[in-house]
Amino acid sequence: MSQFPHRILFAADGSVESDLALHHTVDLLGHTSAELHVVHVGLVSAWTNPDAMNRDQRERLRAASQVVLDEQVAKFEAAQMTPTQSYLRMGRATDEILRLRDEIGADLIVLGSRGLNAFKRVLLGNDAEGVVRHAPCPVLVVRKDK
Repeated sequence: MSQFPHRILFAADGSVESDLALHHTVDLLGHTSAELHVVHVGLVSAWTNPDAMNRDQRERLRAASQVVLDEQVAKFEAAQMTPTQSYLRMGRATDEILRLRDEIGADLIVLGSRGLNAFKRVLLGNDAEGVVRHAPCPVLVVRKDK
């Protein structure tokens, strides 16, 4: 059994840390023939209830989220790594990343982490921490050097 992943799920949020994680993913893909799946989850705020938004607000959020996803896919393509598929999800990032991981059977999740301090993590939640705690597969979390 190979220790290299066969299906990688890259969770993009458009941040500097996400770009660093993208570069690590490109390096990893250079050593394996794994499939690459890219996801961006719009509506990442735990404080925003999508049901309270009107249709125009939801569409603007979806359009802005699609731009982030398209930019991340373009960065992979510029590195000669064409994703197998890309996904736009709306909801809580941790839930949607884990749900998609189950749907596609990814055996590695890669994402960036902003390295929030304990207070911010309690107040806002931390998507990377939630994914690490609940993912049934390895998770590569890339942080920016301080």
